Amino acid sequence: MVQHSRSQQAARRPSPEATTVTARVSGRSASAPSPASYSQTLDRGLRALEVLAEHPDGLSVSELAAALDTHRAGVYRLLGSLGDHHLVRRDDEGRFTLAPGLIELAAGVRPRLREVAEPVLQRLADQLRATAALTIRDGDEAVVAMVVPPREPRLHLTYRPGMRHPLTRGAPGHVLLAAMPAGPGEPPAATKAREQGYAVSKGQLLPGATGVAAAIAVPENEPDAAISAVWVEGLDPDAVAADVVSAAAQIADELRR
Repeated sequence: MVQHSRSQQAARRPSPEATTVTARVSGRSASAPSPASYSQTLDRGLRALEVLAEHPDGLSVSELAAALDTHRAGVYRLLGSLGDHHLVRRDDEGRFTLAPGLIELAAGVRPRLREVAEPVLQRLADQLRATAALTIRDGDEAVVAMVVPPREPRLHLTYRPGMRHPLTRGAPGHVLLAAMPAGPGEPPAATKAREQGYAVSKGQLLPGATGVAAAIAVPENEPDAAISAVWVEGLDPDAVAADVVSAAAQIADELRR
């Protein structure tokens, strides 16, 4: 989404009649069955959180039940337990949204990396007047862990932490693939990133956006995190690459201390 850093658009709450819920998480339907060895109740509760994350304006019990392909009574029980742990909350209109308890859990994900990366990303964003981000590898996917917009007011891109995409798509995914041994069917962009130390992608993750990414080198381990700069227009990718690679090196150096 493109926004001006000083303007905030009020979120519009859709009416129940106008709400269409389509739940897809990590490339699978939210109603996909779990292996028999899994706890189906736990799986359904986690998928409920994933669905609610895609609907920040909240969902009614009926809408969530439809997304999970289950009955309302079961969803009521799930939401009761999740609410007791401050993971969901109910508003005055009876719609459920994610709750601040999830912020506490998220703070425990790679806290040292996030602490070191944030000031470096802020300097990078301000220097380039572009949005900077930290991305972490999760299996064969990349997950956006942090998004830092520039502080100077101007047109810039914004997107939410938690966004997932395959490693085969987008500059952050390509540099994380490049950090691993080459495999069959590897995208040419990953091969090129391995050769030059950074990747460039255009419109693969956000329409109209250009992204440049570099992996954060970790001694004796394959890098599993990368930083990137993303913008709409006005910057030369190869020139930006030098700043992104330098910022990734700064983070790596600090992590070694």
